[in-house]
Amino acid sequence: MLNRFALTAAAAASALTFATTALAGDQYVDETGFAVSGYDVVAYFALPQNPVGQTQTPPVAGNAGITADYNGATFAFATEANRDLFLADPAKYAPQYDGHCAYGVAQGGKVPANPYLWRIVDDRLYLNITDVVVGFWEEDIPGNITKSESNWVSIEDTAASDRTIPKFTSTAPQS
Repeated sequence: MLNRFALTAAAAASALTFATTALAGDQYVDETGFAVSGYDVVAYFALPQNPVGQTQTPPVAGNAGITADYNGATFAFATEANRDLFLADPAKYAPQYDGHCAYGVAQGGKVPANPYLWRIVDDRLYLNITDVVVGFWEEDIPGNITKSESNWVSIEDTAASDRTIPKFTSTAPQS
């Protein structure tokens, strides 16, 4: 398995796009023991994405027996093929801001993110914390990403959030 240094080097070598720096701090991990509460981050990219203002398609639960480590956390996958895609380019699939709420980062802090509240923008996965926060984030997605990128530089090295995701129970595997 590739080590964190090798994966970081591979991420740095990939195209410099908005948010590749969004993977430098500690990954948010909740009570499941997995990044993104045990949901398959590769599977998000194959799900139909609903328009702004509509609830997204539910994420795909990962399998506790099909995992990969990246950014100090264990990610679970529904299939070995998804795990292999992730290992080939983890920065492409891992959620931005180390799995913290994108709008929270835009506001200058690290708070947990709910894996059901997601959106793919410019081939990057963004998560948010609550339905209400999704509404604020969707009012100006490009502007909020710009704010998040600006804020991330000063908060990425702070500890990952240790808070529980409000009103959320994962149906994905537990470690």
